[in-house]
Order: sequence, then C-alpha cells, then structure tokens
Amino acid sequence: MSHLRSLLCAAALLGLAALPAAAQIGPIAPQSFETAAGPVKITPIYHAAAVIEAGGERIYIDPAKPANIAGMPPGDLILITDIHGDHLDTADIAALSKPGTQIIAPAAVAQTVTTAKVLANGDSTTWHNWKITAVPMYNIVHVGAGGPPHPKGRGNGYVLSYGGKNFYFAGDTEGTPEMRALKNIDVAFIPMNLPYTMTPEEAADAVKAFHPKVAIPYHYRGQDIQKFADALKGSGIEVRLMDWYPGAK
Repeated sequence: MSHLRSLLCAAALLGLAALPAAAQIGPIAPQSFETAAGPVKITPIYHAAAVIEAGGERIYIDPAKPANIAGMPPGDLILITDIHGDHLDTADIAALSKPGTQIIAPAAVAQTVTTAKVLANGDSTTWHNWKITAVPMYNIVHVGAGGPPHPKGRGNGYVLSYGGKNFYFAGDTEGTPEMRALKNIDVAFIPMNLPYTMTPEEAADAVKAFHPKVAIPYHYRGQDIQKFADALKGSGIEVRLMDWYPGAK
C-alpha cells in the first residue's frame, strides 16, 4: 500500500509540473513593501481595482464593478484614472466613501464625480504623507477607426510616493514616452490587454525602459501574462504574477 501511495504522489507531482506556467499565478494576496515611514500594503481587488494601506489610512484605486467591495471599509482617499466603466463607478465610490474621504481624478472624471479634486497630467499634489503625481496614459499604436480608446490628456496614471518609495499605477495606457522616462519606481502595476492597452510583450519592453524594482501585471484579462514574465527574465526586474480575476471563466 505504501508503494502504491508513493506512486500516486509521484504521478500527482508530475501532473503539477506539467501544468502550463500560467497555472502557477498566485492568488490575490496583499503585497507588503517596507518604506522609511513604515510598511505599505497593496491588495488587489479585481481588474484595475486595488486598496493601499499605510499609516492607518486606506487608499482605493479605481473601485468599479464587477469588483466585489461588499464589506470593505471606506477609504480615506479614492483615486480614479479614467471615465471608462471598469475604472469609474459612482455607486462604488459612494459605498467606499465616508465624511472626509477625498477623491482625486482627472478633469474628465470630475464632470461626473463633481467632488473630485482635479489633477492634470504631469501635476503633483500632496495628501497627508503621500505625494501623488499624475502620469499621462494614452494610446499610441492601438488606435481603432474611431480614434484611440484613451486619448492623450484625458486619463491619469499615478505615481504614489511614500516613505522614500514610489508606486506606479499605470492605468489604461501603452508604453508612452512619459512612462518610459519614469525614474526610481519601486513597484509598477502595468496593464496589458487589447485593443485597449498593449500586449504583454509590448508591456515588458516599456518596463525595461524605466526598470522598476518590481513589476506586477494588472488589467490583463484575456492575456497570457506569463509572456510578460518571460520577456523580463534576466532583466533584474522582479515580476509578481497574481490572479486578479478569481472565479472568472
């Protein structure tokens, strides 16, 4: 019996080893990063939505359906990148707001979320112990017959600086000159899906240009993010793959 059990275990291990690389993507889990001001914890929620916790405060980025925010505590700050429905959801913003919650967004979003503080491409602001810089996000190559899905100047990516560390959420963008010119990025969240942003290979090429310490694919539904990781092998950039679509078919 013990010999049979050993054979079965060996077969199971071989079966796991034969799984495609994409099956090794980790579950949604908090990612913790040490800074001079204390730890920053970033937890994926779904697609482009995430929550950042540091110093007893909570920041949400792009909370929007079908992200499940039921039971999540309200935020102190909410950042919105663009007007598309997978980034802007007024009901979710209301559900995650409390008295004193601040919202920062580009002008196009503020037409709908009128209480938002407007931050234009290239501008910076401070919020408590954070510096927040708006980075242009737009299409260059992937432009349909009706024009780019994300025209230059409408949406914001964000670099969030805290305790000497810089965290970049790119939003819906290709590898723009502004992205490629970024400096000293510690953690970069990079989109990759067509026809709205870029391919995994294009995303890897852009990431090589500004060389963050850690790169995390997000906003990637339908793409093989293992190709992104493979393209960055040997670059010195740590790639973390996580399942941002739990339960999705």
